[in-house]
Amino acid sequence: MAQATGSINSDYNDWEWSADAGERARLLQSPSVEAVPKSEESQGSGPGATSALGAVFIVVNAALGAGLLNFPAAFNTAGGVAAGIALQMCMLIFIIGGLVILAYCSQASNERTYQEVVWAVCGKVPGVLCEVAIAVYTFGTCIAFLIIIGDQEDKIIAALVTEPEEAGSSRWYTDRKLTISITAFLLILPLSIPKEIGFQKYASSLSVIGTWYVTAVIIIKYIWPDKELVPAEIPTSPSTWMAVFNAMPTICFGFQCHVSSVPVFNSMKQPEVKTWGAVVTAAMVIALFVYTGTGVCGFLTFGASVEQDVLLSYPSNDIPVALARAFIILCVLTSYPILHFCGRAVLEGLWLRYTGVTVEEDVVRERRRRLLQTISWFLLTLLLALFIPDIGKVISVIGGLAACFIFVFPGLCLIQAKLSEIQETRAVSWWAQVSYGVFMVTLGAFIFGQTTANAIFVDLTA
Repeated sequence: MAQATGSINSDYNDWEWSADAGERARLLQSPSVEAVPKSEESQGSGPGATSALGAVFIVVNAALGAGLLNFPAAFNTAGGVAAGIALQMCMLIFIIGGLVILAYCSQASNERTYQEVVWAVCGKVPGVLCEVAIAVYTFGTCIAFLIIIGDQEDKIIAALVTEPEEAGSSRWYTDRKLTISITAFLLILPLSIPKEIGFQKYASSLSVIGTWYVTAVIIIKYIWPDKELVPAEIPTSPSTWMAVFNAMPTICFGFQCHVSSVPVFNSMKQPEVKTWGAVVTAAMVIALFVYTGTGVCGFLTFGASVEQDVLLSYPSNDIPVALARAFIILCVLTSYPILHFCGRAVLEGLWLRYTGVTVEEDVVRERRRRLLQTISWFLLTLLLALFIPDIGKVISVIGGLAACFIFVFPGLCLIQAKLSEIQETRAVSWWAQVSYGVFMVTLGAFIFGQTTANAIFVDLTA
Protein backbone atom coordinates (compact mmCIF):
# COMPACT_ATOMS: atom_id res chain seq x y z
CA MET A 1 0.00 0.00 0.00
CA ALA A 2 1.27 3.41 -0.86
CA GLN A 3 1.81 5.88 1.94
CA ALA A 4 -0.97 8.46 2.16
CA THR A 5 0.05 11.96 1.14
CA GLY A 6 -2.87 13.78 2.77
CA SER A 7 -3.83 14.22 6.39
CA ILE A 8 -6.33 11.75 7.77
CA ASN A 9 -6.86 13.50 11.09
CA SER A 10 -9.80 15.53 9.85
CA ASP A 11 -11.83 15.98 13.01
CA TYR A 12 -9.75 14.08 15.51
CA ASN A 13 -9.14 17.12 17.71
CA ASP A 14 -12.78 18.20 17.93
CA TRP A 15 -13.12 16.24 21.14
CA GLU A 16 -9.86 17.54 22.68
CA TRP A 17 -8.41 14.06 22.60
CA SER A 18 -4.74 15.02 22.47
CA ALA A 19 -4.54 16.13 26.12
CA ASP A 20 -4.99 12.59 27.36
CA ALA A 21 -3.81 10.58 24.38
CA GLY A 22 -0.53 9.59 26.03
CA GLU A 23 -2.25 8.37 29.17
CA ARG A 24 -4.87 6.42 27.25
CA ALA A 25 -2.26 4.85 25.01
CA ARG A 26 -0.43 3.70 28.12
CA LEU A 27 -3.61 2.27 29.65
CA LEU A 28 -4.54 0.26 26.58
CA GLN A 29 -1.15 -1.13 25.66
CA SER A 30 -1.05 -4.83 24.94
CA PRO A 31 -0.19 -6.79 28.11
CA SER A 32 2.98 -8.14 26.51
CA VAL A 33 4.20 -4.93 24.94
CA GLU A 34 6.25 -2.13 26.38
CA ALA A 35 6.07 0.65 23.84
CA VAL A 36 7.90 3.94 24.02
CA PRO A 37 5.63 6.99 24.28
CA LYS A 38 5.28 9.11 21.19
CA SER A 39 7.09 12.02 22.76
CA GLU A 40 10.20 9.88 23.18
CA GLU A 41 10.25 8.57 19.63
CA SER A 42 12.96 9.65 17.29
CA GLN A 43 12.53 10.12 13.61
CA GLY A 44 15.47 8.02 12.61
CA SER A 45 15.09 4.93 14.77
CA GLY A 46 12.42 2.35 15.47
CA PRO A 47 10.13 3.17 18.40
CA GLY A 48 10.40 -0.20 20.12
CA ALA A 49 12.70 -3.06 20.94
CA THR A 50 10.59 -6.05 19.87
CA SER A 51 12.14 -8.23 17.19
CA ALA A 52 10.11 -9.72 14.35
CA LEU A 53 10.28 -13.15 16.02
CA GLY A 54 9.18 -11.64 19.33
CA ALA A 55 6.28 -9.93 17.58
CA VAL A 56 5.20 -13.28 16.11
CA PHE A 57 5.11 -14.76 19.62
CA ILE A 58 3.12 -11.83 21.01
CA VAL A 59 0.54 -11.95 18.20
CA VAL A 60 0.15 -15.72 18.61
CA ASN A 61 -0.29 -15.18 22.35
CA ALA A 62 -2.94 -12.52 21.70
CA ALA A 63 -4.85 -14.79 19.32
CA LEU A 64 -4.73 -18.04 21.30
CA GLY A 65 -6.95 -18.36 24.33
CA ALA A 66 -9.81 -20.14 26.02
CA GLY A 67 -11.87 -19.69 22.85
CA LEU A 68 -10.22 -22.81 21.43
CA LEU A 69 -12.49 -24.90 23.71
CA ASN A 70 -15.41 -24.01 21.43
CA PHE A 71 -13.74 -24.95 18.13
CA PRO A 72 -14.80 -28.64 18.03
CA ALA A 73 -18.44 -27.53 18.46
CA ALA A 74 -17.88 -24.93 15.72
CA PHE A 75 -16.71 -27.70 13.34
CA ASN A 76 -19.87 -29.61 14.22
CA THR A 77 -21.99 -26.52 13.51
CA ALA A 78 -20.20 -25.86 10.22
CA GLY A 79 -20.95 -29.39 9.03
CA GLY A 80 -17.74 -31.35 9.43
CA VAL A 81 -13.99 -31.18 9.02
CA ALA A 82 -13.90 -30.05 5.37
CA ALA A 83 -16.37 -27.20 5.90
CA GLY A 84 -14.67 -26.08 9.11
CA ILE A 85 -11.18 -25.97 7.60
CA ALA A 86 -12.40 -24.29 4.41
CA LEU A 87 -14.19 -21.62 6.46
CA GLN A 88 -11.06 -20.94 8.51
CA MET A 89 -8.84 -20.68 5.42
CA CYS A 90 -11.19 -18.24 3.70
CA MET A 91 -11.51 -16.04 6.75
CA LEU A 92 -7.76 -16.14 7.42
CA ILE A 93 -7.14 -14.10 4.26
CA PHE A 94 -9.26 -11.24 5.59
CA ILE A 95 -7.95 -11.63 9.14
CA ILE A 96 -4.37 -11.14 7.95
CA GLY A 97 -5.49 -8.33 5.62
CA GLY A 98 -7.15 -6.50 8.52
CA LEU A 99 -3.96 -6.70 10.60
CA VAL A 100 -1.89 -5.27 7.75
CA ILE A 101 -4.43 -2.46 7.17
CA LEU A 102 -4.27 -1.48 10.85
CA ALA A 103 -0.48 -1.25 10.69
CA TYR A 104 -0.67 0.85 7.53
CA CYS A 105 -3.19 3.24 9.10
CA SER A 106 -1.25 3.38 12.36
CA GLN A 107 1.82 4.46 10.42
CA ALA A 108 -0.15 7.01 8.41
CA SER A 109 -1.93 8.51 11.42
CA ASN A 110 0.98 8.17 13.88
CA GLU A 111 -1.31 6.59 16.48
CA ARG A 112 -0.39 3.65 18.66
CA THR A 113 -3.57 1.87 19.77
CA TYR A 114 -6.53 0.38 17.89
CA GLN A 115 -9.15 2.86 19.03
CA GLU A 116 -6.83 5.84 18.50
CA VAL A 117 -6.22 4.73 14.91
CA VAL A 118 -9.98 4.50 14.29
CA TRP A 119 -10.48 7.93 15.88
CA ALA A 120 -7.71 9.50 13.82
CA VAL A 121 -8.58 7.92 10.49
CA CYS A 122 -12.37 7.65 10.56
CA GLY A 123 -13.44 10.46 12.89
CA LYS A 124 -15.31 10.77 16.17
CA VAL A 125 -18.47 8.76 15.42
CA PRO A 126 -16.67 5.56 14.34
CA GLY A 127 -14.17 6.25 17.14
CA VAL A 128 -16.86 6.28 19.81
CA LEU A 129 -18.51 3.20 18.30
CA CYS A 130 -15.15 1.44 18.35
CA GLU A 131 -14.57 2.24 22.01
CA VAL A 132 -18.07 1.13 22.96
CA ALA A 133 -17.53 -2.09 20.98
CA ILE A 134 -14.26 -2.74 22.85
CA ALA A 135 -16.00 -2.21 26.20
CA VAL A 136 -18.88 -4.57 25.28
CA TYR A 137 -16.51 -7.16 23.82
CA THR A 138 -14.27 -7.25 26.90
CA PHE A 139 -17.36 -7.37 29.13
CA GLY A 140 -18.75 -10.36 27.22
CA THR A 141 -15.38 -12.11 27.24
CA CYS A 142 -15.22 -11.73 31.03
CA ILE A 143 -18.62 -13.45 31.25
CA ALA A 144 -17.33 -16.30 29.07
CA PHE A 145 -14.27 -16.65 31.32
CA LEU A 146 -16.43 -17.06 34.43
CA ILE A 147 -18.56 -19.69 32.66
CA ILE A 148 -15.40 -21.58 31.70
CA ILE A 149 -14.26 -21.53 35.33
CA GLY A 150 -17.59 -23.04 36.36
CA ASP A 151 -17.39 -25.71 33.64
CA GLN A 152 -13.93 -26.86 34.65
CA GLU A 153 -14.59 -26.72 38.38
CA ASP A 154 -17.70 -28.90 37.93
CA LYS A 155 -15.58 -31.64 36.39
CA ILE A 156 -12.74 -31.32 38.91
CA ILE A 157 -15.15 -31.47 41.85
CA ALA A 158 -16.91 -34.48 40.30
CA ALA A 159 -13.55 -36.28 40.17
CA LEU A 160 -12.76 -35.42 43.80
CA VAL A 161 -16.18 -36.39 45.16
CA THR A 162 -16.07 -40.18 45.14
CA GLU A 163 -19.61 -40.74 46.34
CA PRO A 164 -22.05 -41.96 43.63
CA GLU A 165 -24.20 -39.18 42.27
CA GLU A 166 -27.95 -39.64 42.48
CA ALA A 167 -30.76 -37.34 41.46
CA GLY A 168 -30.95 -34.49 43.94
CA SER A 169 -28.07 -35.82 46.09
CA SER A 170 -25.48 -33.15 45.23
CA ARG A 171 -23.90 -31.58 48.29
CA TRP A 172 -24.32 -27.83 48.82
CA TYR A 173 -20.60 -27.11 48.50
CA THR A 174 -20.52 -28.59 44.97
CA ASP A 175 -23.18 -26.20 43.68
CA ARG A 176 -21.89 -24.51 40.51
CA LYS A 177 -23.11 -21.04 41.43
CA LEU A 178 -21.37 -21.24 44.80
CA THR A 179 -18.03 -22.45 43.40
CA ILE A 180 -17.96 -19.79 40.68
CA SER A 181 -18.83 -17.07 43.19
CA ILE A 182 -16.19 -18.13 45.73
CA THR A 183 -13.48 -18.35 43.05
CA ALA A 184 -14.47 -14.99 41.60
CA PHE A 185 -14.60 -13.14 44.92
CA LEU A 186 -11.41 -14.64 46.34
CA LEU A 187 -9.18 -14.61 43.26
CA ILE A 188 -10.53 -12.49 40.41
CA LEU A 189 -11.87 -9.41 42.23
CA PRO A 190 -8.63 -8.68 44.16
CA LEU A 191 -6.64 -8.94 40.92
CA SER A 192 -9.03 -6.59 39.09
CA ILE A 193 -8.97 -3.66 41.52
CA PRO A 194 -5.36 -2.38 41.19
CA LYS A 195 -4.69 0.55 38.87
CA GLU A 196 -1.72 -1.22 37.29
CA ILE A 197 -1.31 -4.88 36.36
CA GLY A 198 2.21 -6.07 37.08
CA PHE A 199 1.65 -9.76 36.37
CA GLN A 200 0.71 -9.29 32.70
CA LYS A 201 3.83 -10.86 31.23
CA TYR A 202 3.59 -13.92 33.46
CA ALA A 203 -0.09 -14.34 32.56
CA SER A 204 0.80 -14.21 28.87
CA SER A 205 3.35 -17.00 29.18
CA LEU A 206 0.93 -19.08 31.24
CA SER A 207 -1.80 -18.69 28.62
CA VAL A 208 0.49 -19.92 25.85
CA ILE A 209 1.57 -22.98 27.86
CA GLY A 210 -2.02 -23.75 28.83
CA THR A 211 -3.48 -23.53 25.33
CA TRP A 212 -0.72 -25.63 23.81
CA TYR A 213 -1.16 -28.27 26.50
CA VAL A 214 -4.94 -28.41 25.96
CA THR A 215 -4.41 -28.82 22.22
CA ALA A 216 -1.83 -31.57 22.78
CA VAL A 217 -4.18 -33.48 25.12
CA ILE A 218 -7.10 -33.29 22.66
CA ILE A 219 -4.91 -34.51 19.77
CA ILE A 220 -3.42 -37.36 21.83
CA LYS A 221 -6.86 -38.40 23.07
CA TYR A 222 -8.01 -38.64 19.46
CA ILE A 223 -5.01 -40.69 18.34
CA TRP A 224 -5.15 -43.01 21.38
CA PRO A 225 -8.77 -42.77 22.54
CA ASP A 226 -10.10 -44.20 25.79
CA LYS A 227 -12.29 -47.27 25.33
CA GLU A 228 -15.32 -45.57 26.84
CA LEU A 229 -15.13 -42.66 24.36
CA VAL A 230 -17.39 -43.66 21.49
CA PRO A 231 -18.10 -40.85 18.99
CA ALA A 232 -21.64 -40.08 17.94
CA GLU A 233 -22.59 -39.54 14.31
CA ILE A 234 -19.97 -37.42 12.53
CA PRO A 235 -21.54 -34.91 10.09
CA THR A 236 -19.81 -34.54 6.74
CA SER A 237 -21.82 -31.61 5.38
CA PRO A 238 -23.72 -28.66 6.86
CA SER A 239 -27.40 -29.13 7.57
CA THR A 240 -28.17 -25.80 5.85
CA TRP A 241 -26.03 -23.20 4.13
CA MET A 242 -26.77 -20.80 7.00
CA ALA A 243 -25.24 -23.27 9.46
CA VAL A 244 -21.79 -22.44 8.09
CA PHE A 245 -22.24 -18.80 9.07
CA ASN A 246 -23.23 -19.84 12.58
CA ALA A 247 -19.66 -21.17 13.03
CA MET A 248 -18.16 -17.78 12.16
CA PRO A 249 -18.49 -16.21 15.64
CA THR A 250 -16.22 -18.87 17.13
CA ILE A 251 -13.59 -18.34 14.42
CA CYS A 252 -13.77 -14.55 14.79
CA PHE A 253 -13.55 -14.84 18.58
CA GLY A 254 -10.58 -17.20 18.33
CA PHE A 255 -8.51 -15.22 15.81
CA GLN A 256 -9.40 -11.75 17.11
CA CYS A 257 -6.06 -10.20 18.10
CA HIS A 258 -6.59 -6.97 16.18
CA VAL A 259 -7.29 -4.72 19.17
CA SER A 260 -3.85 -5.46 20.64
CA SER A 261 -2.06 -5.63 17.27
CA VAL A 262 -1.44 -1.89 16.85
CA PRO A 263 0.67 -1.56 20.03
CA VAL A 264 2.58 -4.69 19.00
CA PHE A 265 3.33 -3.20 15.57
CA ASN A 266 4.60 0.04 17.11
CA SER A 267 6.77 -1.83 19.59
CA MET A 268 8.83 -3.43 16.82
CA LYS A 269 12.42 -2.41 16.12
CA GLN A 270 11.47 -1.86 12.48
CA PRO A 271 7.75 -1.07 12.31
CA GLU A 272 7.35 -1.52 8.57
CA VAL A 273 4.16 -2.70 6.93
CA LYS A 274 5.96 -5.29 4.77
CA THR A 275 7.73 -6.81 7.80
CA TRP A 276 4.50 -6.73 9.76
CA GLY A 277 2.77 -8.63 6.96
CA ALA A 278 5.27 -11.46 7.33
CA VAL A 279 4.92 -11.37 11.13
CA VAL A 280 1.12 -11.66 11.18
CA THR A 281 1.09 -14.28 8.42
CA ALA A 282 3.44 -16.50 10.43
CA ALA A 283 1.48 -15.87 13.63
CA MET A 284 -1.90 -16.63 12.07
CA VAL A 285 -0.58 -19.83 10.45
CA ILE A 286 0.62 -20.99 13.88
CA ALA A 287 -2.75 -20.11 15.41
CA LEU A 288 -4.48 -21.88 12.52
CA PHE A 289 -2.63 -25.14 13.25
CA VAL A 290 -3.52 -24.93 16.96
CA TYR A 291 -7.19 -24.20 16.36
CA THR A 292 -7.48 -26.72 13.54
CA GLY A 293 -5.80 -29.44 15.59
CA THR A 294 -8.14 -28.78 18.49
CA GLY A 295 -11.23 -28.44 16.30
CA VAL A 296 -10.65 -31.47 14.09
CA CYS A 297 -9.48 -33.91 16.78
CA GLY A 298 -12.07 -32.80 19.33
CA PHE A 299 -14.86 -33.03 16.75
CA LEU A 300 -13.81 -36.45 15.44
CA THR A 301 -13.46 -37.78 18.98
CA PHE A 302 -17.06 -36.99 19.97
CA GLY A 303 -18.86 -36.26 16.70
CA ALA A 304 -22.21 -34.50 16.89
CA SER A 305 -22.35 -35.05 20.67
CA VAL A 306 -19.39 -32.74 21.37
CA GLU A 307 -20.07 -30.14 24.06
CA GLN A 308 -19.72 -26.38 23.50
CA ASP A 309 -16.75 -26.63 25.89
CA VAL A 310 -14.93 -29.66 24.53
CA LEU A 311 -13.30 -30.51 27.88
CA LEU A 312 -16.76 -31.19 29.29
CA SER A 313 -17.05 -34.14 26.92
CA TYR A 314 -14.19 -36.01 28.63
CA PRO A 315 -14.65 -38.11 31.80
CA SER A 316 -14.11 -36.33 35.11
CA ASN A 317 -11.48 -38.83 36.30
CA ASP A 318 -9.15 -38.45 33.30
CA ILE A 319 -5.90 -37.15 34.85
CA PRO A 320 -4.32 -35.50 31.74
CA VAL A 321 -7.63 -33.78 30.98
CA ALA A 322 -7.96 -32.74 34.64
CA LEU A 323 -4.56 -31.06 34.34
CA ALA A 324 -5.79 -29.33 31.17
CA ARG A 325 -8.80 -28.07 33.12
CA ALA A 326 -6.48 -26.72 35.82
CA PHE A 327 -4.40 -24.93 33.15
CA ILE A 328 -7.51 -23.36 31.65
CA ILE A 329 -8.70 -22.16 35.05
CA LEU A 330 -5.32 -20.54 35.75
CA CYS A 331 -5.29 -18.92 32.32
CA VAL A 332 -8.78 -17.53 32.81
CA LEU A 333 -8.06 -16.30 36.34
CA THR A 334 -5.20 -14.17 35.04
CA SER A 335 -6.86 -13.18 31.77
CA TYR A 336 -10.07 -11.81 33.30
CA PRO A 337 -8.30 -8.89 35.07
CA ILE A 338 -6.43 -8.00 31.87
CA LEU A 339 -9.64 -7.90 29.81
CA HIS A 340 -11.37 -5.93 32.55
CA PHE A 341 -8.39 -3.56 32.69
CA CYS A 342 -8.76 -2.79 28.97
CA GLY A 343 -12.52 -2.35 29.21
CA ARG A 344 -12.17 -0.13 32.27
CA ALA A 345 -9.59 2.03 30.49
CA VAL A 346 -11.98 2.60 27.59
CA LEU A 347 -14.79 3.58 29.95
CA GLU A 348 -12.40 5.86 31.83
CA GLY A 349 -11.36 7.60 28.61
CA LEU A 350 -14.98 8.10 27.54
CA TRP A 351 -15.84 9.53 30.97
CA LEU A 352 -12.91 11.97 30.99
CA ARG A 353 -13.64 13.18 27.48
CA TYR A 354 -17.33 13.81 28.01
CA THR A 355 -16.82 15.50 31.38
CA GLY A 356 -13.97 17.62 30.01
CA VAL A 357 -11.68 16.69 32.92
CA THR A 358 -8.03 15.89 32.28
CA VAL A 359 -6.26 12.94 33.87
CA GLU A 360 -4.16 15.24 36.07
CA GLU A 361 -7.21 17.09 37.43
CA ASP A 362 -9.10 13.89 38.15
CA VAL A 363 -6.45 12.06 40.19
CA VAL A 364 -8.26 12.59 43.50
CA ARG A 365 -11.53 11.06 42.32
CA GLU A 366 -9.93 8.36 40.17
CA ARG A 367 -9.59 5.77 42.96
CA ARG A 368 -13.22 6.03 44.07
CA ARG A 369 -14.48 5.83 40.49
CA ARG A 370 -12.15 2.89 39.71
CA LEU A 371 -13.49 0.93 42.68
CA LEU A 372 -17.08 1.65 41.62
CA GLN A 373 -16.38 0.68 38.00
CA THR A 374 -14.55 -2.50 38.99
CA ILE A 375 -17.15 -3.73 41.48
CA SER A 376 -20.04 -2.94 39.11
CA TRP A 377 -18.30 -4.69 36.21
CA PHE A 378 -17.41 -7.69 38.37
CA LEU A 379 -20.89 -8.15 39.85
CA LEU A 380 -22.65 -7.80 36.49
CA THR A 381 -20.40 -10.32 34.75
CA LEU A 382 -20.69 -12.73 37.68
CA LEU A 383 -24.48 -12.46 37.77
CA LEU A 384 -24.80 -13.14 34.04
CA ALA A 385 -22.30 -16.01 34.19
CA LEU A 386 -24.31 -17.72 36.94
CA PHE A 387 -27.45 -17.85 34.79
CA ILE A 388 -26.02 -18.45 31.29
CA PRO A 389 -25.63 -22.21 30.72
CA ASP A 390 -22.65 -22.46 28.33
CA ILE A 391 -19.94 -20.46 26.58
CA GLY A 392 -21.49 -21.14 23.17
CA LYS A 393 -24.28 -18.65 23.84
CA VAL A 394 -21.83 -15.93 24.91
CA ILE A 395 -19.41 -16.54 22.04
CA SER A 396 -22.28 -16.42 19.54
CA VAL A 397 -22.90 -12.84 20.69
CA ILE A 398 -19.38 -11.46 21.19
CA GLY A 399 -18.04 -13.45 18.22
CA GLY A 400 -20.19 -11.33 15.93
CA LEU A 401 -18.77 -8.25 17.62
CA ALA A 402 -15.25 -9.60 17.03
CA ALA A 403 -16.08 -9.53 13.31
CA CYS A 404 -16.33 -5.74 13.61
CA PHE A 405 -12.74 -5.54 14.90
CA ILE A 406 -11.52 -7.89 12.15
CA PHE A 407 -13.52 -6.59 9.17
CA VAL A 408 -15.59 -3.45 9.71
CA PHE A 409 -13.22 -1.02 11.44
CA PRO A 410 -10.11 -1.99 9.41
CA GLY A 411 -12.20 -1.72 6.24
CA LEU A 412 -13.45 1.75 7.21
CA CYS A 413 -9.89 2.82 8.04
CA LEU A 414 -8.61 1.65 4.65
CA ILE A 415 -11.41 3.44 2.77
CA GLN A 416 -10.93 6.70 4.66
CA ALA A 417 -7.13 6.55 4.41
CA LYS A 418 -7.26 6.09 0.63
CA LEU A 419 -9.93 8.79 0.18
CA SER A 420 -7.75 11.26 2.07
CA GLU A 421 -4.85 10.84 -0.34
CA ILE A 422 -4.25 13.82 -2.60
CA GLN A 423 -3.83 12.46 -6.11
CA GLU A 424 -4.40 13.88 -9.55
CA THR A 425 -5.58 10.55 -10.94
CA ARG A 426 -6.76 7.40 -9.23
CA ALA A 427 -4.58 4.42 -10.10
CA VAL A 428 -5.96 0.91 -10.50
CA SER A 429 -4.34 -0.08 -7.18
CA TRP A 430 -6.18 2.78 -5.45
CA TRP A 431 -9.55 1.56 -6.71
CA ALA A 432 -8.64 -2.03 -5.81
CA GLN A 433 -7.80 -1.07 -2.23
CA VAL A 434 -10.97 1.00 -1.81
CA SER A 435 -13.03 -1.87 -3.23
CA TYR A 436 -11.32 -4.28 -0.84
CA GLY A 437 -12.18 -1.96 2.06
CA VAL A 438 -15.83 -1.77 0.98
CA PHE A 439 -15.99 -5.57 0.71
CA MET A 440 -14.48 -5.98 4.20
CA VAL A 441 -17.03 -3.59 5.71
CA THR A 442 -19.89 -5.34 3.91
CA LEU A 443 -18.71 -8.81 4.92
CA GLY A 444 -18.11 -7.77 8.52
CA ALA A 445 -21.50 -6.10 8.79
CA PHE A 446 -23.16 -9.22 7.37
CA ILE A 447 -21.37 -11.55 9.81
CA PHE A 448 -22.17 -9.27 12.74
CA GLY A 449 -25.82 -8.88 11.77
CA GLN A 450 -26.45 -12.53 10.93
CA THR A 451 -24.69 -14.03 13.95
CA THR A 452 -26.07 -11.49 16.41
CA ALA A 453 -29.62 -11.96 15.14
CA ASN A 454 -29.21 -15.73 15.31
CA ALA A 455 -27.87 -15.50 18.86
CA ILE A 456 -30.72 -13.30 20.03
CA PHE A 457 -33.63 -15.04 18.30
CA VAL A 458 -32.42 -18.63 18.50
CA ASP A 459 -29.85 -19.22 21.26
CA LEU A 460 -30.93 -16.69 23.85
CA THR A 461 -34.65 -17.38 23.46
CA ALA A 462 -34.35 -21.18 23.44
